[in-house]
Amino acid sequence: MRRRTVTSGGLDEVLDSLASAQPAAREEAAPAPPPARDQQAMRSEFDFELPRGYVDDEGQVHRRGSMRLATARDELRPQIDLRVKENPAYLSVVLLSQVITQLGTITDVHAGVVERMYATDVAFLQDFYRRINSEGHTHAAVTCPLCHGSFEVDLSGGRLGES
Repeated sequence: MRRRTVTSGGLDEVLDSLASAQPAAREEAAPAPPPARDQQAMRSEFDFELPRGYVDDEGQVHRRGSMRLATARDELRPQIDLRVKENPAYLSVVLLSQVITQLGTITDVHAGVVERMYATDVAFLQDFYRRINSEGHTHAAVTCPLCHGSFEVDLSGGRLGES
């Protein structure tokens, strides 16, 4: 396949030549059907609240954040990271740092931030990552240990007992 480099001045010429070369194809093509109203847009970012919270250098605690769905590149990139090659357990740190888009007021979440999180928060984020990327939601079926009633909770945020 040949590539053609077009400057902004030549772009109009290319578009005009394409328009005149395929007018019949455009006329025969049926208009696209409107999107179904009951179809929801795919959610690609999920909010969460850490059990303990990340404490930054100034002592401020960051608990709320958001994580996006992982791409194939996100899953492959840690495999070539030297830190992961030296210590395979570091894979989750690198992976989480790529998909966490915000943590409180921090928008640049990097491996150093994830390294300094409490172990309970990292475990929470690993489970959260697994849930949104494999199951596509943040809901979990639970059973009350006292009454044995079954119900569903949303793991994406809010404190237990709050309504």
